Amino acid sequence: MKIVKVVAAVICDSLENRRRILSTARGYGEYKGRWEFPGGKIEAGESPEEALVREIKEELCVDIRIGELIDVIEYDSPDFHLTMYCYWCEVVNGEIVLNEAEAARWLTAGEMYDVDWLPADRVIIEKIHRE
Repeated sequence: MKIVKVVAAVICDSLENRRRILSTARGYGEYKGRWEFPGGKIEAGESPEEALVREIKEELCVDIRIGELIDVIEYDSPDFHLTMYCYWCEVVNGEIVLNEAEAARWLTAGEMYDVDWLPADRVIIEKIHRE
């Protein structure tokens, strides 16, 4: 089975006082319209943190500060095995521009289940919702 390694930014309003998180609706492909945390594939020679900074700059046109690692999610889809490194992050420079997503929402703890999350991202939601 093919292994895909990716990173996901759980962007919050403040690393010190997390009240809201950013979710984006995928703007392309098989999962178009489903919600996820922004991020993407780790390229050869990149650390997860380097990939996260690059991916968020490409997808959202902002610079981020990376906080702690939330978890490494292992998820099997019918076509591949996904390893997803999930980090708390906050925007430190720029205004969010949606280059790949069709929509974005800032969600509070009570709103986390208001959107249709991708399966691997739902695992993260369940983890951070318990914190």
